[in-house]
Amino acid sequence: MAAWDPIQAKAAACYLRLDAKEIMEFQSQPFLGKKAVWVPCKKNVYQKGEIVGPSEKKDCKTVKLASGDEIHVKEDNIDEQNPPKFSMIEDMANMTYLNEASVLNNLKLRYEKFLIYTYSGLFCVTINPYKMLPVYESYVVGCYKGKRRAEMPPHIFSIADNAYNDMLRNRENQSMLITGESGAGKTVNTKRVIQYFATVAALGDAKADDGKAKASKGTLEDQIIQANPAMEAFGNAKTIRNDNSSRFGKFIRIHFGTTGKLASGDIETYLLEKSRVIFQQPGERGFHIFYQIMSGSKPELLESLLVSTDPYEYKYVSQGEVAVASIDDAEELNMTDTAFDVLGFSQDEKTGIYKIMGSIMHMGNMKFKQKPREEQAEADGTEDADKVTYLLGINSAEFVKSLLQPRVRVGNEYVTKGQTVQQVYYGSGALSKAVYDRLFAWLVKRINETLSTRLPRSFFIGVLDIAGFEIFDFNSFEQLCINFTNEKLQQFFNHHMFVLEQEEYKREGIDWVFIDFGLDLQACIELIEKPLGIMSILEEECMFPKATDTTFKDKLYSNHLGKSNNFIKPRPQIKRKYEAHFELIHYAGIVGYNINGWLEKNKDPLNNSVVALYKKSSLKVLSVIWESYISPDEGWLGSGKGGRRQKGGSFQTVSSLHRESLNRLMTNLRSTQPHFVRCIIPNEMKKPGYLDNALTLHQLRCNGVLEGIRICRKGFPSRILYAEFKQRYRILNPGSIPEGQFLDSKKATEKLMASLDLESAQYRFGNTKIFFKAGMLGTLEDMRDERLTKIITRIQSRARGKQMRIEFKKMLERKQACSLIQANIRAYLAVRNWVWMRLMFKIKPLLKSAESQKEIEQIEKEKADLVENYEKEKKRRQELEDLQVSFIQEKNDLVLQLSAEQENLQDAEDRCDQLIKSKVEMESKIKDLEERLEDEEEANNDILSKKRKLEDECSELKKDIDDLELTLAKVEKEKHATENKVKNLTEEVSTLEESLERSNREKKCLQEAHQQTLDDLQSEEDKVNSLTKHKCKLEQQVDDLEASLEQEKKLRMDLERIKRKQEGDIRLSQETIMDLENDKQRMEEKLKKREFEFNQLQTRLEDQDALVAQLQRKIKELQARIEELEEELDSERAVRAKVEKQRGELARELEELSERLEESGGATSAQIEMNKRKEA
Repeated sequence: MAAWDPIQAKAAACYLRLDAKEIMEFQSQPFLGKKAVWVPCKKNVYQKGEIVGPSEKKDCKTVKLASGDEIHVKEDNIDEQNPPKFSMIEDMANMTYLNEASVLNNLKLRYEKFLIYTYSGLFCVTINPYKMLPVYESYVVGCYKGKRRAEMPPHIFSIADNAYNDMLRNRENQSMLITGESGAGKTVNTKRVIQYFATVAALGDAKADDGKAKASKGTLEDQIIQANPAMEAFGNAKTIRNDNSSRFGKFIRIHFGTTGKLASGDIETYLLEKSRVIFQQPGERGFHIFYQIMSGSKPELLESLLVSTDPYEYKYVSQGEVAVASIDDAEELNMTDTAFDVLGFSQDEKTGIYKIMGSIMHMGNMKFKQKPREEQAEADGTEDADKVTYLLGINSAEFVKSLLQPRVRVGNEYVTKGQTVQQVYYGSGALSKAVYDRLFAWLVKRINETLSTRLPRSFFIGVLDIAGFEIFDFNSFEQLCINFTNEKLQQFFNHHMFVLEQEEYKREGIDWVFIDFGLDLQACIELIEKPLGIMSILEEECMFPKATDTTFKDKLYSNHLGKSNNFIKPRPQIKRKYEAHFELIHYAGIVGYNINGWLEKNKDPLNNSVVALYKKSSLKVLSVIWESYISPDEGWLGSGKGGRRQKGGSFQTVSSLHRESLNRLMTNLRSTQPHFVRCIIPNEMKKPGYLDNALTLHQLRCNGVLEGIRICRKGFPSRILYAEFKQRYRILNPGSIPEGQFLDSKKATEKLMASLDLESAQYRFGNTKIFFKAGMLGTLEDMRDERLTKIITRIQSRARGKQMRIEFKKMLERKQACSLIQANIRAYLAVRNWVWMRLMFKIKPLLKSAESQKEIEQIEKEKADLVENYEKEKKRRQELEDLQVSFIQEKNDLVLQLSAEQENLQDAEDRCDQLIKSKVEMESKIKDLEERLEDEEEANNDILSKKRKLEDECSELKKDIDDLELTLAKVEKEKHATENKVKNLTEEVSTLEESLERSNREKKCLQEAHQQTLDDLQSEEDKVNSLTKHKCKLEQQVDDLEASLEQEKKLRMDLERIKRKQEGDIRLSQETIMDLENDKQRMEEKLKKREFEFNQLQTRLEDQDALVAQLQRKIKELQARIEELEEELDSERAVRAKVEKQRGELARELEELSERLEESGGATSAQIEMNKRKEA
């Protein structure tokens, strides 16, 4: 915890961790021990209580509540409270008593203090604060960079930093799954994760993409950050639960180089809720971009788009709310425009985007009416249509005509088809949704082009932000797709957290009993996606022209009601605002779905005549987004089989496209090391600081938070390879691993762990790794840091001691030199006043004796030469002494280096032996793998033969289907001919009936002249009789033809049933083939991985051999150098002895000269005295 610095965190500190005083207040509260319990409560789910004794009721306890009331509670419903020292705990896996009530209470206490992040074992829980907190500022990023998780308070930055370091350390791709229900804060946390990576891995000055940053007015890290505002403007909207809800899913991959620097980025999107373009529920709003445009922030934009600032003037964007208190649309427009600039969008591209948005608003205002006495619509004014065509760069008359009378293909010809008013309105809405959807896809593609660089990529971290689980009053097809996606993600989380974790324990040979946490979601997933599942039946119904929502519902009921536990009828006791046709039991709750319009939403039909105009538009952005679209009619333009395939490929339903993209996402996630962040909605009222217990507990149960803590407590979440553990933690007790003998890493780890004072229950030894309970690895790191601190302190103390001893020796030498100088000065001062010394000073210049003077001069000269030679020798000696010291120092360094190299050599030999042993083991494993590979190849050959057999069967089935289709076409043709014939006969019968009526009238008119015209009347009666017979005959023919038609319909239905069955068989066969091919691919990848590991080991072995040889050469060179230095040292010692000898001789000569000088001085004194006597 030493790394946490509240001062560095500034204003964010109080929202990350409480200060010591506040923590002490929480942890010093009175506690009743085991009497303190949690009991169920209807209002708050759980409430505190105190056990006062046993109850009269069986298996119950008497509990006293805080209000003073006493209740009887079953023992199974009582949970123990944690001691106060666990209050506000940052990692709930460390609680003494792990139960729902304690977890909920801890989150509630922390949330009331706006500590929104809490660890829950291996993942992080975050609760939406519903207000802005200063916990994402740049100085907070600096606090978390490079810090261990245990050192810092819980934060999304800590999870991101762990993922970043895991990527660099393990050389493995990472992913961060930020999941939770809609409105829980996933989008905000995703943006903060991107911000963190862009900051810690920034390229700095920017060599990114050879000056691309300059051209696009932003660095790569800026562009990655600015991608979010651009996509949020077009993909986010206000919902009932969330003011800025992502109405699409996105998987953002940030690519890094080998050194961890940003290299590039890309974004993949899923299932944009395009129905929101033209329709919004009450209390909700359309996509933000429409309201940003109408905010008035850019008047010139409004003028160019021909729109006003009043959203209520535009039908498509005013069906729900039009303003959001927490969003400033004017400011958001400026941010969106800035993001486009940073991402390198040209002015033409931006103009094209805005024009398309304006055209959609105007398209919603177009009005149509029914022509009198015709089933044909006509335009009710063309003002809005003219605005649409002006903005889109297409012809107005052709646009209106294509909407009202689109051209459709009938056989090999095109005919115009009349449209009713309802059909026209539906068609214009479908076009608006399609234009928006394709524009959004182009926008993402354009952003990816900007984020793509030529820098080398090594690894990536993927961040998933996808719409959370949704339970609304009205749940339609979009909600089914979103909830299905969340089912798959929750299953991935469960599989990773609970299944794979326990399977690794089993592989490593750890004594472990498999725990079933009851979180298998496969039944619900299969109900939706498998053959004859909900989506399969929906796609099947989309292929039948006469299928309706009712037939779809009937098929769902007949296939799943009573057969699948997850499919139920709508519960009658639930009061609903909108009708529900069926309900699904999801992991997050029971959801009622309304199937109105699902067939049309899934087929997503378009007016191809208008699309053809879009393709020829003068607005470049519009023509570009439609250039890849192939209509069903265009699919037939190819000849022969090619044409048939093109048509089939163009008909893809929305559900099939979503399943394909979801499968790609799951494949991506399975190839990474995932990190989970669970987002929680605290309440439905968006009230800061208030946590709804029931709502929060429901999310905790659904998200697997409690099970995650439980397996973290019971399991061993931290693990490390034996070799890495030995290398990193050997310093804790080096003596436990004997020197000079080979010991494999596992045994060395066992000896090392046995020597440490740690509980054996806190770790387990696997086959290749050592496993630790949660928090143990942090304890070892603390012990290692403490050990390193002691070692470094000892080194520093010895270095300081050595330095002070050297200084002390210099001080002694200076003291001795001062004492010597002082003694000489005192001696001089003592003798300078002596009589004979003053006499000598006076007489010496007066000496006239040439011989004495000459001798003295000679002596002085010799003395000067000796002093000079002495100084030279002294200087030479000093140089030699310095050189000797340097040689000794160099020798000591070489000896230390030699010893270190010998230790390294020993380690290298140990590693070499270990690598040789590993090589032998790997060779045996490779041999086993080769044998297995041969077996797999044999199995693969069998599979291939089966595959070929299945392909032959498929081809035969396809041939049968083609024959059936030809037969069906022939029957259809005969049916049409028969229908035409029946129509002609019916017309003839009606004509005859009219003739009969005329005859009857004539008969009445001629009755008065009955006698005169009796013969004529008789003939007329005969004629009537014959016509009546002919009529009966024709009626019989009509009945026969109708029976034949019914028989043909029955035959067609049988053929369609056979066709569906054969298609299902083909689909199952293809899935079997794909599974077999996937198995083969996995085995090939496994073999390649083994070959790569073997090559890597061989390379490491060769490197070790080269290192050993290099070290041996270096040892020989050092030994030769030591011998040379020893020889030089001996020669220097001889020179020094010689110099010392010469110095002694010179000293003796100096003493002799001094004695002679004194004798000369005595003789001179005697001569002076004699001269004085003579003069006297």
